[in-house]
Amino acid sequence: MKVIISGGGTGGHVYPALAVAQELKKRDTSIDILFVGAKGKMEMEKVPKAGFPIEGLSIVGLHRTRIWRNVKFPLKLISSLWKARKIIKNFKPDAAMGFGGFASGPVIYLAASKGIPSMIQEQNSYAGITNKILAKRVHKICVAYPNMKQFFQAEKIVQTGNPVRKDIGDLESKKEAAYRHFGLDPQKKTLFIFGGSLGARTLNDAVEASSTYWKTDTDIQMIWQVGKLYHDEFSKGAMVKNENVKQLAFVDRMDLAYAIADVIACRAGALTISELSIAGKAAILVPSPNVAEDHQTMNAKALADVGAAILLKDVDAKEKMINEAISLLSEDDKRQSLQNEIKKLAKPKAAEMIVDEMIKLIRNK
Repeated sequence: MKVIISGGGTGGHVYPALAVAQELKKRDTSIDILFVGAKGKMEMEKVPKAGFPIEGLSIVGLHRTRIWRNVKFPLKLISSLWKARKIIKNFKPDAAMGFGGFASGPVIYLAASKGIPSMIQEQNSYAGITNKILAKRVHKICVAYPNMKQFFQAEKIVQTGNPVRKDIGDLESKKEAAYRHFGLDPQKKTLFIFGGSLGARTLNDAVEASSTYWKTDTDIQMIWQVGKLYHDEFSKGAMVKNENVKQLAFVDRMDLAYAIADVIACRAGALTISELSIAGKAAILVPSPNVAEDHQTMNAKALADVGAAILLKDVDAKEKMINEAISLLSEDDKRQSLQNEIKKLAKPKAAEMIVDEMIKLIRNK
């Protein structure tokens, strides 16, 4: 069997794609998988590191504000369509799957046009523009959220959830190792704050603004991932030498951070929410206002509406985020309720379900 997997640009597209590729290989090591991404984007580094070959297209996204920067878009689109056609002709895939991001557009469009069994996976509660365009041509659409009929044909939709890293299962057994790893106190409650690998200015400013609280004798401790982008700036701040605060540029063992976190404050990316659901953690979600179609707010609202998370606007975070987190750490019943509700949304077998759908498509051809 030969499968083309396309998509990328962000971790929210790349990591689910890799999880599905790994599940395919788990089923049958002889399956031949080829990734197609966008030149210069993170997939061109992450995919080879995971052991899969990848081809790069020159495709770029449309700029919504700086319109003048779209002048080269038509040429890059034509070039990418030509290369995608060549890739499909040479590789001869039995199936093709897109995970969003503009790289998946030319590949999945052409594959579906040629009658190759084709699927897309939408990670967010608000569909991205590439997937909305492709939806009319593909045979199956795997989604993470309910009520996606406003974007896609109902008969094509399968709610699978988002594939996530396997190591966030069975967190209870990792607690002892986690406290040792971070050098934290098992007798204290733990707040975990992160804004992605690069970091989030708003979340970091909110923590820095609370420095006077952390100087007091408190029974709360914090893991604070400031992000690679902000590490130098915030490593000079008031929080660095505080024994209750573990400040890190990047958390390389997210499973251990999840294991001991009693409350988490973070952005509302689709992959993050899927991980929170499987980990079963009480969360304060601060959606980034700088994403397409404001989809993080839609993601967070989908959880807040069913009592599975607390939604806090980005503009309110500096003033309210830490106080909200400290309050939640002291309210055991509220925290437990959030944990119970978010667990109901978990889809731990998302990768397996997506692969099952792909195999069905191939067999039905």
